[in-house]
Amino acid sequence: MNDVASQTLAGEDTRQLVGLFRDRLSAIRKEVRKIIVGQDEVVEHMLLTMLVGGHCLITGMPGTAKTLLVRTLADALGLTFKRIQFTPDLMPTDVTGTDIIEEDPTTGHRRWTFVPGPLFAHVLLADEINRTPPKTQAALLEAMQERSVTVRGNTRTIEAPFFVLATQNPIELEGTYPLPEAQLDRFLFNILLDYLSAEDERLVVERNTIQMSLPAVSACTGPEEILRFQWLVRQVPVSEAMQRKAVELVRATRPSDPSSPDVVRRYVRFGASVRATQFITLAAKARALMDGRYHVNEDDLAALALPVLRHRVLTNYQAESDGVTVDKVLTEMVSGVMRSGAHA
Repeated sequence: MNDVASQTLAGEDTRQLVGLFRDRLSAIRKEVRKIIVGQDEVVEHMLLTMLVGGHCLITGMPGTAKTLLVRTLADALGLTFKRIQFTPDLMPTDVTGTDIIEEDPTTGHRRWTFVPGPLFAHVLLADEINRTPPKTQAALLEAMQERSVTVRGNTRTIEAPFFVLATQNPIELEGTYPLPEAQLDRFLFNILLDYLSAEDERLVVERNTIQMSLPAVSACTGPEEILRFQWLVRQVPVSEAMQRKAVELVRATRPSDPSSPDVVRRYVRFGASVRATQFITLAAKARALMDGRYHVNEDDLAALALPVLRHRVLTNYQAESDGVTVDKVLTEMVSGVMRSGAHA
């Protein structure tokens, strides 16, 4: 451990918390694997989301177990779980909750009573979030940023920890409403849930055609411990060199920046904001700690660049014309930024 890390993570209590952190993560992975076959990288990204205290957008084809994965992870974390199926007729109050008038049967006195919506949970699965109109999507925005909900002028705090794990289908465009950039920017990651390998798909078929029900998932931790782990992640030091590298990565996505490579200037319309720099640094801290290290390195930043940046970078018409995806632009950009550091 380097000197800075020794100063930050010193103390017997902190060392015990690090040990507990590793034990809990190992147990969580074991429980999730009882239900979920493959998708190890997706699970790791969702654990990173939890450790950072952020939100995650999961993009995947129908039938790739997005809902099952989120529910299983919530059970393994020992957190309350709620699910909202987003539809075109969903109203904001269906998400946040609403005030109703109740009458006392003995006195006849009437009063306003707040009935909480599904937002009031530790883990909220926003299923097919792009199927609901912007007005209802906006109801989620305050909760994601402020961890609170305002109904009839009254603000109510959502109990921590609070995570929104939203899913969207990448192929169905009819009846969908693209998420506004302001809301996309609130998501720490945009994870692509791809098809399983042939062997993993065979295992899924074997499991689900033999068993009548899924195995029970045991809770491995709880809200209080998760908040302590989030504190621990923030104690991981980041050197000035790594801070500058994170800034360099994000600034390279902006076509107007002098440091941006040719591929960005040609294909990108808008780059990522400073929130992306903060998120990639925080996620790199969590990844380092999950890897048993007490410092962030370039591999952490490079590994997290795509899930942190892909929903924050908007490509232009030239990219669409040439069939160039945002992932292809970012992969080339990240490779160039990392090479420049290696030669420096």
